[in-house]
Amino acid sequence: MTSPTPPTIAILDFGSQYSELIARRIRETQVYSEVFSYHTTAAQLKELSPIGIVLSGGPNSVYDADAPQCDPEIWNLGIPILGVCYGMQLMTQQLGGKVVRAERGEYGKAELWIDDPTDLLTNVEQGTTMWMSHGDAVLSLPEGFTCLAHTANTPNAAIAHPERQLYGVQFHPEVVHSIGGLALIRNFVYHICHGQPTWTTDCFIETAVREVREQVGTRRVLLALSGGVDSSTLAFLLHRAIGDQLTCVFIDQGFMRKHEPERLMKLFNEQFHIPVVYVNASDRFLSQLVGVTDPEEKRKRIGYEFIKVFEAESQRLGPFDFLAQGTLYPDVIESADTNFDPKTGQRVAVKIKSHHNVGGLPPNLRFTLVEPLRRLFKDEVRRVGTALGLPQEIVQRQPFPGPGLAIRIIGEVTQERLDILRDADLIVRQEINRADYYNQVWQAFAVLLPTIRSVGVMGDQRTYAYPVVLRFVTSEDGMTADWARVPYDLLATIANRIVNEVPSINRVVLDITSKPPGTIEWE
Repeated sequence: MTSPTPPTIAILDFGSQYSELIARRIRETQVYSEVFSYHTTAAQLKELSPIGIVLSGGPNSVYDADAPQCDPEIWNLGIPILGVCYGMQLMTQQLGGKVVRAERGEYGKAELWIDDPTDLLTNVEQGTTMWMSHGDAVLSLPEGFTCLAHTANTPNAAIAHPERQLYGVQFHPEVVHSIGGLALIRNFVYHICHGQPTWTTDCFIETAVREVREQVGTRRVLLALSGGVDSSTLAFLLHRAIGDQLTCVFIDQGFMRKHEPERLMKLFNEQFHIPVVYVNASDRFLSQLVGVTDPEEKRKRIGYEFIKVFEAESQRLGPFDFLAQGTLYPDVIESADTNFDPKTGQRVAVKIKSHHNVGGLPPNLRFTLVEPLRRLFKDEVRRVGTALGLPQEIVQRQPFPGPGLAIRIIGEVTQERLDILRDADLIVRQEINRADYYNQVWQAFAVLLPTIRSVGVMGDQRTYAYPVVLRFVTSEDGMTADWARVPYDLLATIANRIVNEVPSINRVVLDITSKPPGTIEWE
């Protein structure tokens, strides 16, 4: 995973929920890719010198008056281009073909029948399943284009102008439901763009170590260690790069899960031999949340308090010039304020929520940030962690938000509510481990709804207590997620233990919302 500049494959985003997934799929072929705005000009792309360009899907119709358009000069760059869904329709329209509202939309799985098995569709099986999601269709092709494949409802499901190296597919090869999708992507990356497999874990580590050394020099770095896979991988990476110049500080903000602070200190100090300074700041953080119910305000206050604590620790232990954070690519995307920077063309996603690493930072931040993981997806971080020697209990640890249990309590956070949720959460973790279910889901946790009380009956007596929500999701990178079909017996065991062992809870419910439209966390 070297971090080449410019990106090897540039993705122009037209608003698709799958744009980041396209980047991730290309990276799975060991070729680096990055997402940019559809505003990116041909001149800017020429400066980036990518070996290939992908135009993403999007929610618009190309014939609408306000439909997003790309710079038409990109077709003349001589760089191979793959248009996906909306990207294919835009290619068709701008080059003289015709796109119309389809007589019948096509959504979900469809069998792809290949008319030309060479080039883009090499090794893609006849009749393979591809994922469709479109209400428009290409009625007529631009001059010089040919049809490569069709489905029952879509005559032009894949098209090409091989001489100009322009390709389009009406389906989404990047989603897991498209059985032959990765083969198609590999064909584009390797056979058409002639990519090289330089995006490897070992190369990323080598490059990141070198870049950290260049950035830091002989100065010291303060790392916010949480014990999760991101910060732990970062700690191992930085320790390899700068050794004793790194000081790891674990800030116990009081929002961790039961027994985790003790476990973290024991692992790093005794097993990994990476010294960690323990700071108990739970009272400080809890005082910042008195009366606070707004989720964004919670995150910002927690993020701001983190910086204040680090600044205090910096003065006590320092001086330090750098603050290291385990910020990942999805963190950057989800925390952005606008879609794109129109000047640079860099992709920045619509703000969903302030991430704990990049939200709430004061404008006069006295540290320079060190974030060598900010271009990686979670699965890539896990591979880096494994290569660096982290144990599987950390590498495979389910994602845990920086604000911790504070954003799994809806409404005001109090010590009593934290203790209740900690006990319920411990039961969830114990039972999914006992059932060997931990690694079958992306995240599994409990959410406390203390603003709601419901009537129950326990021991022939009426109760009036809180409900807890169980949240189990499957995902590949956290960008999208589906609710996990948890075995009923496991759910029953968890629910039974919670209502019997946690006195303040008398009801357990299950969240079956996917992302989108929901988020994985409740706040």
